[in-house]
Amino acid sequence: MSGDSFTFTIDGVEVTATPGQTIMEAADAAGIYIPRLCDVEGLRHQGGCRVCTVKASGRSAAACTQPAAPDLVVDNETDHLNTMRRHLVEMLFQEGNHLCPVCEASGNCELQAMAYRLEMVEPFRFPGLEPCRPVDASHPDIALDTNRCISCGRCIRASADVDGKGIFGYVGRGIHRRVAVNGSDLAHTDADINDHAVSRQVCPVGCIIRKREGFSIPIGEREYDHGLIGDEGDSE
Repeated sequence: MSGDSFTFTIDGVEVTATPGQTIMEAADAAGIYIPRLCDVEGLRHQGGCRVCTVKASGRSAAACTQPAAPDLVVDNETDHLNTMRRHLVEMLFQEGNHLCPVCEASGNCELQAMAYRLEMVEPFRFPGLEPCRPVDASHPDIALDTNRCISCGRCIRASADVDGKGIFGYVGRGIHRRVAVNGSDLAHTDADINDHAVSRQVCPVGCIIRKREGFSIPIGEREYDHGLIGDEGDSE
């Protein structure tokens, strides 16, 4: 351990961190998975989905934004926290149209994979909002289906911070909030198939669709068909 580093615990396991690291960054470096949906490697942290909520010395905190601190006691895998995470994920399902059996993202979808990880096998208790928004397929290479959007903000941060374009942004408030583009439609933006914002690792669901790539990986051979999200230190 270097002179600047310090230790704290996650579920009783001692973890080494350095000043400026978040709880999640230190956990990932130690091979400990904390569930998350709005956070992804390479983008600034947002703390929006709250699926990564942990107890940090007794207080609830978003692990992706909460700085690690010496001697901090973090609880991550508890019945209480996983119940809360199930409720959050269930509401994300019910706020959109997530028909997994017919979705091209099935098997690659982080929302679907999180539901499996959290053992969401019982019928949903909340009524579905069933949005019916038009799909924007105007772009020659990209389509946008905001009926599947979970407002993670990953495409917004990627377009602004990595691509330097600012193509995506939120419109509306509350349950009516959705992702929109900075043009009349996708065709009237400078979105490109090579943008980081439209890469498969950015959108966690099937909202941003790369045309002519659907089902290129057969069902059963996709990322989360092989194991639970977060297995073997997966930090996506």
